[in-house]
Amino acid sequence: MIPRYTLPDGYAISRIIKGGWHLAGDHGAIDPEQARRDMARFVEAGITSFDCADIYTGVELLIGTFRQAYPSLAQQVQVHTKFVPDLSNLQSLDGRYVEGIIDRSLQRLGVERLDLVQFHWWDFTVPRYVETALELDRLRRAGKIAHLGVTNFDTPRLTELVAAGIPIVSHQLQYSLVDDRPSDAMAEFCRLHGVVLLCYGTVAGGFLSERWLGKPEPALELSNRSLTKYRLIIDDFGGWTLFQQLLAALARIAARYGTDIASIASRAILDRPQVAAAIVGATNTAHLRAHTQIGSLQLDAADLAAIAAVTRRRSGPRGDVYDLERDRTGRHGQIMKYELNSVPAG
Repeated sequence: MIPRYTLPDGYAISRIIKGGWHLAGDHGAIDPEQARRDMARFVEAGITSFDCADIYTGVELLIGTFRQAYPSLAQQVQVHTKFVPDLSNLQSLDGRYVEGIIDRSLQRLGVERLDLVQFHWWDFTVPRYVETALELDRLRRAGKIAHLGVTNFDTPRLTELVAAGIPIVSHQLQYSLVDDRPSDAMAEFCRLHGVVLLCYGTVAGGFLSERWLGKPEPALELSNRSLTKYRLIIDDFGGWTLFQQLLAALARIAARYGTDIASIASRAILDRPQVAAAIVGATNTAHLRAHTQIGSLQLDAADLAAIAAVTRRRSGPRGDVYDLERDRTGRHGQIMKYELNSVPAG
């Protein structure tokens, strides 16, 4: 029931990707054994692509131990990790540093080659991102990486990487009904250059759900960074009143199809140009059944018009992909953590 997307070189992924950030500890305690059992259920349901990162505490290792515990299921899995050097290391990192981080990911995941490495760079005023991406491409050519992607790049800097000949196949970015920044320039650039979009935040950290329909506006101090992050995006979108109108429109559509708001919100983004997959953050299998139904949903013109009647009244967020979050003194950038990696020993 889970549709798949095949890149031009034959690499196939599930169009619903199991996110890993929620397993890193910021969203409550994780039972590793239960997390591995949950991973098995996701794969059995057809969600075979997993997203993680070198900076998601313990998640690469957790997926690696899942692979050991379920070897037959592991053969079906695609693991997308990230290369996210610490902000303090951007000026000084070299090829040895890059290879050390990649070798550590290989060891944690228990694989000989990484399926997809997604490159993030905190500060574009440190102009070494092309040089660093070339080091990742060297490791791709050496056989340690199968595919290269980026995450949270803006259009001018992604243009630089493509111009340098780096074979970028995917861009992981935030894209939702309350944050359509990728639709301004990024989606068209990616179409022209054969880069697919892997989208996180399609349900705005859980705000796009029945849980918040008809509820009063919450305080900015919420229970985890994910909710705080998306609460700020809702403010930029147009505020709580407009957001409630969007939830009501989505609820009416969901009722027609016998599904939920989150599934409609994710389906709407999956239908956008260049979108290959939506990443669902899941600490357990509570919403697995709903996830498996997203692929079979078909929104019609009336559904899309009802959504657009609300979203066209948005006031933001404005700018290119991740521009707001990249301002470390701004309200978005202040909640980020910039030093979650460490140089591997040796």
